[in-house]
Amino acid sequence: MPRTPMTQLSPADQERLRGLRRMKAVALGALVFMAIVFVLAFAFQERVGWLGYVRAAAEGGMVGALADWFAVTALFRRPLGLPIPHTAIIPTRKDEIGRTLGEFIETNFLASDVVRAKLATTAIAQRAGEWLREPAHAERVSAEGATIATAVLNALSDDDVRDLLADLAREHLVEPEWGPPAGEWLAKIVEAEAHHGAVDLAVETVGRWLEANEASFTGLVSRRLPSWVPRLAHRFVDDTVYNEAVKFVRAVQADPRHPARLAIDRYLDRLAVNLQHDPATRAKLESAKASLFDSPRVGALAAEAWNTAKNGLLKALADPESGLRRRAAQALEEVGERLTTDAALQHRVDAWVSEAAVFLVDRYRHDIASIITDTVERWDPAETTEKIELMVGRDLQYIRLNGTIVGALAGLAIFSIAHALIPGV
Repeated sequence: MPRTPMTQLSPADQERLRGLRRMKAVALGALVFMAIVFVLAFAFQERVGWLGYVRAAAEGGMVGALADWFAVTALFRRPLGLPIPHTAIIPTRKDEIGRTLGEFIETNFLASDVVRAKLATTAIAQRAGEWLREPAHAERVSAEGATIATAVLNALSDDDVRDLLADLAREHLVEPEWGPPAGEWLAKIVEAEAHHGAVDLAVETVGRWLEANEASFTGLVSRRLPSWVPRLAHRFVDDTVYNEAVKFVRAVQADPRHPARLAIDRYLDRLAVNLQHDPATRAKLESAKASLFDSPRVGALAAEAWNTAKNGLLKALADPESGLRRRAAQALEEVGERLTTDAALQHRVDAWVSEAAVFLVDRYRHDIASIITDTVERWDPAETTEKIELMVGRDLQYIRLNGTIVGALAGLAIFSIAHALIPGV
């Protein structure tokens, strides 16, 4: 009987234990019944002739019951505690049984042809799509994904993330030279006249500022005039400077071929060429770039940007009604709908899943099967015996009961044949 206390067993194991005990009692009762019948028939067979047949049947039943009791008991422990060879098979050969079971699983269930044949008959993509296109299921997947993403974000170290971002920025932004690609990019912009819009915006912005800030020109030039110049001349000089500035900006706005615009075009052309071919210009750009990225303020802004993005993501992931969660669930529904209706997509997904499963099985089937072997090896022999006896012991007791019945019928048949064929028996 299992030694584990009932209170430590799961409800299912407790029910198995009760069934095992009942069947042991039934099998033992059948043996006791045959023994009683044998004793009575043996005692009175001289007086009642037909009791010889009963005795033979009871004798065969006892032999069958004892033989099957020995066979069943020998699987789990030594019968009567005697050191009989080839008994207590499970506890003494536990590791070998585990290895054999692992090899059996690996050979017969984790073979690539078996996995491929099974997956070929299963509409994986269609079934997944039918399940996923249900709004409740899509929301569930979205919620589970949000939980995983939240756990990952919380597990990330802010310092490690900032260091990683800094390393990536240095590798992909700081270390590569900016001059040649920036020059090529600028040359294409100038060639396509795409910069004219920016020039227009800048001129318009300056014009609006001049219109709104006429007072800023008061004393801008006149304060530099000699003290003996009359005040009226001061005002005239300031007004003239302001009006000329406004006139100049309006002229630039009105004339697409204004000399100032042409000068900007020529400057940008030269800058594009210098960025690609002039070492001095490229060195200045690299120096400015290094100063920018090495600035503590830039590092602080990067850290602040990461913290803001992380907190925003965590908040969106935690809120089932957030736009992120709703869009994720909607996207999953759309994927499920496509998997259900798009035969070509179903074929691609099924093929991909099949190939991925076969690859994993071929590569890791020994490791998968070793889980069984390693787990069985770690089990305590007595505990292993109890576990297996709980699972199959009740059915094995039927062997004892059937042995009793079959033994009784065999004993009766043998005695009957001998009585019929051998004179004097």
